[in-house]
Amino acid sequence: MKHRIIIIIFTLVAATGAKAQYTHIGEFGFTLGAAHYFGDLNHNANITHPGPAVGGYYLKQFNEYLGMRVSAHYAHFGYSDSYSKNVYQQERNLSFKTSVWELAVHGDFNFFAFIPGDPKHSFTPFITLGIGVFGFDPYTNLDGNKVYLQPLGTEGQDAHYKGEDGKVRKPYSLVALCFPIGMGIKYNLSNGVNFSFQVIQRLTTTDYLDDVSTTYAGASNFAPGSTAERLQDRSNGQALGKVPGTQRGWSKQKDQYMIAEIGLSFNLSSSYQCPRGD
Repeated sequence: MKHRIIIIIFTLVAATGAKAQYTHIGEFGFTLGAAHYFGDLNHNANITHPGPAVGGYYLKQFNEYLGMRVSAHYAHFGYSDSYSKNVYQQERNLSFKTSVWELAVHGDFNFFAFIPGDPKHSFTPFITLGIGVFGFDPYTNLDGNKVYLQPLGTEGQDAHYKGEDGKVRKPYSLVALCFPIGMGIKYNLSNGVNFSFQVIQRLTTTDYLDDVSTTYAGASNFAPGSTAERLQDRSNGQALGKVPGTQRGWSKQKDQYMIAEIGLSFNLSSSYQCPRGD
């Protein structure tokens, strides 16, 4: 009798194993791509001077359609007035570069059911929306030297200059929020590996990604010949920054950046479970 019971239990376990199926609970991956800036130096949204970007993420999959991921990115990009055909920008002659470190949380929605290992559900377009925080530190080159711009107060922040609104200009923060929004595609290469391509725009809460936002504070608010005085106005002979209040940037629209990237991810599975009945 004892032997019969053991055989029955073994048979049930074997049968259950035969019906068990893979359960996709998430994935972790790595991305490589290009980043681009949009703002006061690139207000026409030209895509002409991208920089490198790398990233990593962990995705928690709730079902075949919905997931949440935590992502981290590093990107490096910049722009220059010399790239523009606009006469005023060419005269203004400002430029910058910056590195960006970003940490964000996204909600992902698949248009099709995505089930790794199932040939009928191996591909889907998706959209993503999230919130994140990023650090940046714009710099430029002067006489062949790398000079960070925020400590200089190029729009009168260090001089406690009062703008046209009567408010004292304070140094801007080098940390800001971003709101990633974009779309992509994902394809399951095998049970364990996926390929993806995505383009995600980052709306931000800062207008100083490029160190340009409002108006010139005027040359009189800077020490003559100082680095700050030289970099607050780099115009080609017109001395745009001589008179306080002359337009330097456009503060009504915040700066943005975009990352387009390809990625490889590795699936995570839970313990096996019985599939739903046919």
